[in-house]
Amino acid sequence: MLEVEAIDTFYGRSQVLFGMNLAIAAGEVVTLMGRNGMGKTTTIRSIMGLTPAARGKIRFRGEDIRSLPSYRVAKVGLGLVPEGRQIFPNLSVKENLIATAANRNGASQPWTYERVVELFPRLAERANNMGNQLSGGEQQMLAVGRALMTNPHLLILDEATEGLAPLIRLEIWNCLERLKQTGQSILVVDKNVEALTRLANRHYVIEKGRVVWQGDSEALRAAPDIRHRYLGI
Repeated sequence: MLEVEAIDTFYGRSQVLFGMNLAIAAGEVVTLMGRNGMGKTTTIRSIMGLTPAARGKIRFRGEDIRSLPSYRVAKVGLGLVPEGRQIFPNLSVKENLIATAANRNGASQPWTYERVVELFPRLAERANNMGNQLSGGEQQMLAVGRALMTNPHLLILDEATEGLAPLIRLEIWNCLERLKQTGQSILVVDKNVEALTRLANRHYVIEKGRVVWQGDSEALRAAPDIRHRYLGI
């Protein structure tokens, strides 16, 4: 579904990604792991066209998207839950959700407002509240729901549970597990290695803008040296 091949990405004259590679098949849940500042968010921004890669290839469902502007990347079926949530503060919960509603890809059972609030009942309770009246956890649920309302082929979450209370984190992980069971393809960034190894099919570990390890959850559990060297604090 998604192929990222040898991309180099810069902020001005500072290079952040050095030949970055990753791939996601349809129906897979894949993680991008690494300490802060190693290039995880930049990789996502490059995929989404927000910080375009200077070199390399990014293909989505066979289409070259590396040079596309971000709005066209979204239209081909990538849905982003950005770091910091970035919901619309002066729109209600319901307005935040229906503002992004689209089924451009012709899903037979598209995500609708009703389906999203069934997934996150708390959003139904807060339907008329403004975005800036929500807790951090409720904002994250809204950000996930907003991305789902675009009916993406691939859902991307940057820092899926950062700054959330433990019970809310659990709710987000349970939500992602339910999405996985429906066959939703997901790319997720988070610091909770245990939760990620329970959820995901495969993992990429990056260091200074390069992939230094990749494998499945069983292999990652069996590699404490990798976890200590690249993921430990």
